[in-house]
Amino acid sequence: MKRVIVFLLAGAVGLGVSWAAYQSVAVEEPSLSRFAPSGALLYLQANDFASLVQEWNDSQEQQLWLKSANYEVFSRSRLFLRLKGASDQFAAAAGLPPNLDFLKQVAGKQSAVGLYDIGKLQFLFITRLASANAMQSGLWQTRSKFETRSAGGVTFFYRSDPESAREVAFAVNGDYLLLATREDLMAGALQLMAGSKDRSIEAEPWWSQSLASAGPAGDLRMVLNLEKIVPSPYFRSYWVQQNVTDMKQYGAAVSDLFLSGKEYREERVLVKKSSPTREASADAGRAAVAELLRLVPAQAGVYEVKANPSAPDCLTLLETKILAPHLGRAAAEKLAPQMQLTNGESGSGSDLETRIDQEPIQQSVSASLSTSLGDLLQKNPVRALLQIQSTERDKDGVFVRIHAAVAFLGDSDWNEASVRSALVELLRPGLTAGQLGVDWQSASGSQQLNGLWNLATAVRGKYLFVSDQRALLNELLANMTQKIVSKPAVFAAGFDHGRERGSFTRLTGLIDRPGVEVGTPAGAGHIPEFFSENIASLSSVLAGMSSEKIVVRDAGDKVMQTVTYEWAH
Repeated sequence: MKRVIVFLLAGAVGLGVSWAAYQSVAVEEPSLSRFAPSGALLYLQANDFASLVQEWNDSQEQQLWLKSANYEVFSRSRLFLRLKGASDQFAAAAGLPPNLDFLKQVAGKQSAVGLYDIGKLQFLFITRLASANAMQSGLWQTRSKFETRSAGGVTFFYRSDPESAREVAFAVNGDYLLLATREDLMAGALQLMAGSKDRSIEAEPWWSQSLASAGPAGDLRMVLNLEKIVPSPYFRSYWVQQNVTDMKQYGAAVSDLFLSGKEYREERVLVKKSSPTREASADAGRAAVAELLRLVPAQAGVYEVKANPSAPDCLTLLETKILAPHLGRAAAEKLAPQMQLTNGESGSGSDLETRIDQEPIQQSVSASLSTSLGDLLQKNPVRALLQIQSTERDKDGVFVRIHAAVAFLGDSDWNEASVRSALVELLRPGLTAGQLGVDWQSASGSQQLNGLWNLATAVRGKYLFVSDQRALLNELLANMTQKIVSKPAVFAAGFDHGRERGSFTRLTGLIDRPGVEVGTPAGAGHIPEFFSENIASLSSVLAGMSSEKIVVRDAGDKVMQTVTYEWAH
């Protein structure tokens, strides 16, 4: 009898577990992507959109940004005006403006938006929102001004603004609220919800390629059809990175953002159109990046590690950061100059010091490669290079000094005597007519010039170090005993925003506004200076972000990027 009771209890427990599992599967909602019709260029999905909207609305960052010089400049930009124009057209068609209050009303938990046309900003928005809440929104209250249509057995509301031809359609289907700027997008989504066999974005190759290469979905997931986005003239015009040529090698991409306390982590995957053949030297460069990462000092303001740089790249970096940062012309400006109205004065007294009878000093990379230093970099291929920059205030707190260090990990050991001789050969013409100040002297495990030029160098087998500050060089050397904990990568970089924010504001304030005390209120009609006011104000808005790091790895058929944002609070 006891055995029967135990068997029945075990069966009941098993049945309960099975029923609980069935319930958990039964209540699992389908992904919103299966309701998005094909043809989207971009798809963005949030696990809890309402919480994100509320968090942004309550954040100090939002309040500070709206009052910042960065927002002031952005509000004058062509992009802002185009977005405002589209917003006004939407308001004319929908009968209410798409502001933050509107967004709070239509924001449900799991939400998604598909962008189908960049120029016309045509989109489909789907959110899980209780029908009772959806029917209390301002959008639902204006339904009497809309025409009624039907698709997939569901009635939806449609309206078009005759002046702009902007369309707005919305529907409530159970606990789903849908909003679209094209009638066919709304009809297609409702038909897919009804079980139609029409194609959704999940059936498109770019979608399947992206998700097959990505990991678990984050709190926010964005999937991009780069095959269609990159050729767009709007992408070429507004893409901040200005690397359209490099982006052409990718067909699709997916980015997942994970939000957890004081850390935001973004996992990106860019899917290549073709997989190039990997060489042994490429693998050696990736391993070299991991070796150099252990040398980064804890107090580094900015650092960057790159695998397999070319000899010209190494020499250019060494010259521009340490040896001859004043040589060469400014980089060509890609944007049209802005018109600034002045009091009619042309030039200043300092222009009288400009020589007009001599050609400006120029030094090409090809000429530098013919030097002894260029010859050394060509004979000993660099597997990875590390550059570090940090700032410090002088004792009086007036000037900000920028210190830099560069480390090369070569394929073989460096000849220390040849390195020192090559450095002197490159520096002597700009420092002295003889040997004054260009002799080397030993100092704490490194070699330093005995003149006014603060140049220090050290060789440790395959490692070559050059810096304009001995203390920074010693920090690199001290980390040689650290273990390698990073994985191989093609690129890695970091920025200590908390450490460098104050120095950046001080330095750019002195450069942008000479003779004016930093923090002095600007007059009416003033155009904010780009660095000391525009960018510095954005830095102040994001004062809570302490640092940012990025690591890039290349798997042949795809590139993986991990970006980590650390917050101080």
